[in-house]
Amino acid sequence: MTLTVYGASLSPFVRKVRVFLAEKGEAYKLEQVNIFPPPDWFLEISPLKRIPVLRDENEGAEATLPDSSAICGYLEKKFPAPALYPADAFAFGKALWYEEYADSDLAGNVGMGTFRPMVVNRMMGREADRETAEKTMAEKLPRNFDYFEKEIGSKTYLVADSFSIADISLATHFVNLAHAGFRPDEKTWPNLTRYLAGILARPSFAACIEEETALLGKFGL
Repeated sequence: MTLTVYGASLSPFVRKVRVFLAEKGEAYKLEQVNIFPPPDWFLEISPLKRIPVLRDENEGAEATLPDSSAICGYLEKKFPAPALYPADAFAFGKALWYEEYADSDLAGNVGMGTFRPMVVNRMMGREADRETAEKTMAEKLPRNFDYFEKEIGSKTYLVADSFSIADISLATHFVNLAHAGFRPDEKTWPNLTRYLAGILARPSFAACIEEETALLGKFGL
């Protein structure tokens, strides 16, 4: 097996790459890496101390690439079918925008505001901080939910009527939100909840969710 993904299963960015590879039908090895703190060898291939990192041995023994967006862009070029980026120029730009918005603003609110206080705390032997998580759900995440509720409308996919990097980038953060015990309210955000149900039911996402749920169960979560 020539492709190795370094990272932690519960990372939304690692999941993003794993779903991307699954949708491409490409085999890979996942090597778990704990970045609290990262081992010295990992710093050599991830200058920003972040996961995931991809190694492609077909490109040479030292061929590594950090950052989920860079990795997915590379994989699209290397394995062009099925296409996971739109061909149309404007749709391509929109997909990149949704990816950036999800990976920055939404990721920060979900990760720091709900997943870390509710899940990471307990995995590290500390009490869950439900107050912070509930405050995030009440005060910060509604703005993200409102935006995607409007952008999705009645659509099945975010861009160009086909599953793409935009859908992967958005949905992966809602997996972590669910792991933390929260979901958007169906009555308040019906478009968003309908859309997510369809995306997360795809085999690529469902396999990751099943694996992660079992892992969380070992921690009593």
